[in-house]
Amino acid sequence: MTTELNPDISNLVDGLTSDPNSWQKSSLISVTQLTPSGLQLLFKKALEMRNLVRTTGGDDRLKYKVLSSVFYEASTRTSCSFETAILRLGGTFIHVDAGGGGNTSASKKGETLSDTIKCLQCYTDVTVLRHHLKGNVGDLAVNGGLEKPVINAGDGVGEHPTQALLDLFTIVDELGMLGNDSNDDSNDDDKPLVVVLLGDLKNGRTVHSLAKLLARSQAGFLKRKLILRYCSPSILCMPQYVKDYVDGYAQREDGTIAIIQEEFTGDLSDEILNDANVLYVTRVQKERFESIEEYNAVKGAYVVNNEFMKKAPLDNMIVMHPLPRVDEIHTEVDKDPRAAYFREMENGLFVRMAILSLVLGK
Repeated sequence: MTTELNPDISNLVDGLTSDPNSWQKSSLISVTQLTPSGLQLLFKKALEMRNLVRTTGGDDRLKYKVLSSVFYEASTRTSCSFETAILRLGGTFIHVDAGGGGNTSASKKGETLSDTIKCLQCYTDVTVLRHHLKGNVGDLAVNGGLEKPVINAGDGVGEHPTQALLDLFTIVDELGMLGNDSNDDSNDDDKPLVVVLLGDLKNGRTVHSLAKLLARSQAGFLKRKLILRYCSPSILCMPQYVKDYVDGYAQREDGTIAIIQEEFTGDLSDEILNDANVLYVTRVQKERFESIEEYNAVKGAYVVNNEFMKKAPLDNMIVMHPLPRVDEIHTEVDKDPRAAYFREMENGLFVRMAILSLVLGK
């Protein structure tokens, strides 16, 4: 496969619910698969995993289960957290570096994506797959004739669903919203949740998935009005298809507006941080640019440092980043209690443990 694809995954939408059976042997390709009740189940399981790791380190519920970790693009956190997740649950993994620098048939001999995954599934129970082209993971899952589940670990500039899920888990955990009962309308809060997405919004698959997940979960899970504030250089704006998707959830049945999207380009202004609950920072992705000149024109456009953080709310506010970072968040900010990005990374382990336990039926 050498081109971006747009597979029809409509049969998967809203398929992951509060019923654990809906998760068993199911692929996870997009955040659109999870219902609000499915989120509740996943996050309840993630809390259980956090307690498990912090008390006993893990268990053997996935003993003899094998995960194939297949990455056509570089990864540290996603690959290592999935591999750690299966180990802490008693299973094991095989890792394939399928990118151009790897020493595999996929990287050196021109083996197709489909053949690579079909062969690996002869040995394993679930595949975690990252591919450099948008839509290729989803196409493989729905059209590839696979018998075992595939988890999307990022597909080019498309989606990164497990990152969005751990991000949402971090948001509701850090802001004290995790205990909300999705069936209890008394938890409605007229004060909106304000999420600022800052950086490379054009190429950042993490923000694409997170914006869609926040929109989908606004009514049935978050139960708060939502303001999504997009801040980027003018050539790195949030794609229109993502904004259109969010718009589809903006209006409630009674006609009131539940989601507001705001867009800022150019220099940072104090207005961006007004009442912000979440500042979600992304790096400018050098590998997505066609020329180094284009990259250099926007490199370092936004920098979060201690001076910048003085403008941010002191309470009920966190700073997140999917990592890796380059120069967009100074290390001096790491000591700020609002800096949640390393706690965010730890949550990635718990959420991915929860996903594996549900998909593998334990």
